[in-house]
Amino acid sequence: MTALTADLGEFLSGLHYERLPQEALGLVRDAFTDTLGVIMVGIDEPVVDIVRRNLIQEGAWREARACLSPRYVWAPDAALIGGTAAHALDYDDQSLSGHPSAVMVPAILAEGERLGSSGRDLVTAYVAGYEVWAELLRRDAAYHRKGWHPTSVFGVIAAAAAAAVLHRLPAERAATALAIAASHAGGLGANFGTMTKPYHAGRAARDGVIAARLAAAGMTAGRDALENPQGFLAAFSPGSPGAAPDRLSPSRLGGEWHLLRQRLCIKKYATCYFMHRSFDTAVKMLSGRGLKPEDIADIEVTMGKGQTDVLTYRRPQTGLEAKFSEQFAMAAAVILGRMGVAELTDSVVQRPDIQAFFPKVRLNPVEEYDARDPAHSPTERVVIRLAEGEVLDSGPIRAIRGHAFDPLDVEELWAKFAECTIRTHSRDEAKRLFDMAQSIDQLRSVGELPSSEKIFAG
Repeated sequence: MTALTADLGEFLSGLHYERLPQEALGLVRDAFTDTLGVIMVGIDEPVVDIVRRNLIQEGAWREARACLSPRYVWAPDAALIGGTAAHALDYDDQSLSGHPSAVMVPAILAEGERLGSSGRDLVTAYVAGYEVWAELLRRDAAYHRKGWHPTSVFGVIAAAAAAAVLHRLPAERAATALAIAASHAGGLGANFGTMTKPYHAGRAARDGVIAARLAAAGMTAGRDALENPQGFLAAFSPGSPGAAPDRLSPSRLGGEWHLLRQRLCIKKYATCYFMHRSFDTAVKMLSGRGLKPEDIADIEVTMGKGQTDVLTYRRPQTGLEAKFSEQFAMAAAVILGRMGVAELTDSVVQRPDIQAFFPKVRLNPVEEYDARDPAHSPTERVVIRLAEGEVLDSGPIRAIRGHAFDPLDVEELWAKFAECTIRTHSRDEAKRLFDMAQSIDQLRSVGELPSSEKIFAG
C-alpha cells in the first residue's frame, strides 16, 4: 500500500515558489483577485453578519484583519468570516467539483498575515492546497451523489495543506496537518440553498488553519489517515461498497500539475455553476426575438445527473433556493434576460410571472461525466419549443465565457471586480486592490493589501 498521507507531506515540505510552472502563476493571481472581489460583495449578506456577531470576538487576538477591514481578529476567525463571505452569494470560482478559492484564499490571507508571509509564499500555498485537493478527488469522484459538499469535504484538507506550506512544516508535521484536517471534513448537500452552504466554506478555511497550527505544536494523528481502510478516502467515498476508492496508487504530485489541467471557472453569475452554461446559452438563443413567456411552450435542458441532483429546487421561493434551481435559470433567461445579484432576491423569485414559468422547464439528466471535472457532464443542451411550433435547439454546449478553457480576460475580470466592490471601495481604491491582487506574488507581505474603512462599519 502506498503511504499516501506521508507522500503528500513530503510534497508539501518540498514545494517552493521556484518549482511552480509559470503558467500556474496567472491562474493563482486570478484566483486571489476574483475571491477578494466576491468577499467584498458578500460581506453584507445575512449569514456573514450572523457568523461575525455570534462566533467572532474582535480584539481578543489581533492576528489578522477580517476581510481587509480595520478589525483584527484571531487568524482562524478571519479565515472563517472570509470564507463565508466569499461563498455567501455563490459567486466564487469553481473547480474540482467545488469551490477551491473560497476556502483557500481566506485561509491563506489570514494565516499569511499572522506569519508575515510574502506574496510568493501565498501563491505557493495556494498551489499546494489545490494540488492536494485534486489528488484526493481523482481517487474517487461524484461526491455530490452521496450528499457530500466537496467544498468542505476536500476544502479543509486543502486549507491545511496551504497553511502547512505557510508554516514551512517538515514532511511529517505537514502530513499530520492533513490527518488532523481529515477529521474536520464534512458538509451536507441537504443544506444547499440555505445560509449553511457558505458557512461550509468558512468553516473549512478556519479548521484547515487550526489543523496546521496543531500539527506545528506537536499534536499527533494517524500516519495513514487518508488511505487507511477506516480513513478519509474510504469514509467519504461516494461509490458503492463494490466500487472502493483508489487508496493504493502512488501520488502523482510533483509529476504533473492538476492546476494546469483543470484550472478554474470564474463565474459570470452569482449562482451554482451547474446553471451557467444553460442560462448563458438560453439568453443568447432568445436575444432579439422579443418573445414573451406565453410564447414559449416548454424548455428542455439536458445536463449531467450529477448536476440535476444538486439543482433540487423546482419551485424556489427565496434567492438562496433560486441559486440551485434550473427552473429559475430558465425563467430568468426568458423573463429577465439577466441573473445578477439584483435578480437573485426573494422579491424577484416570488414574482407571479417567474413562479408561473417554472412548470414549463423540464430537466433531462444523463449519466455522463467530464473527465476534467466529474461534477459536470461534458456538454449540455437547451431546446426551447415555441407555442407556434418552432423549435430552438442550442446543440451541444461545451463551455461559456469564464469557463476554465475560455477564461475571462483582464478587462472582464476587472469589470466583475469593480461591480463587486462598489459598496466597499471607491473606484480608485478598487483598482488599486485589483492591481495588487493581479501581482499578488510580488507583495512583501499580506499587510500591504489596503484596508477599507467601509467594511464592517456598523
